Amino acid sequence: MKKYGFLFMVLFLLSVAFSPFAGADESSETRIRLSFPGGEAIVVLDDDPAAHDFLSLLPLTLRFEDYNRTEKISYLPRRLDTGRSPDSCDPSEGSFTYYAPWGNLAVFYRDFRHSEGLVPLGRVESGLEDFARMGDGVSVRLERME
Repeated sequence: MKKYGFLFMVLFLLSVAFSPFAGADESSETRIRLSFPGGEAIVVLDDDPAAHDFLSLLPLTLRFEDYNRTEKISYLPRRLDTGRSPDSCDPSEGSFTYYAPWGNLAVFYRDFRHSEGLVPLGRVESGLEDFARMGDGVSVRLERME
């Protein structure tokens, strides 16, 4: 009987170790780095179709401009597939979004009102202050973090 108990324990431990959920925690979130003169910002992407499509464009270098003293925007090389993603959101400080009607990224450094057509992609987890201080026309390198 003890032999079967030991065998059961070994099989159980192996099944846990090789489970698709083994080691799944916050570190499995997809992060991207936005590198610019004077700093960098780290963004945690949402797990939805629009964010996945955005990720397929990386690495990418974009020029950002200030818009409305509320957000930094830049136009993507192509429109994102937003089919099954939310089609509006209420952006707050740190929201990383895509404005579908214009085809641009919008990184909010101030709160803003609920906006139709604004698709949430993720959230800036660090470096927002430096990003917000960037001047207009600054080139930013966006790349996936491994």
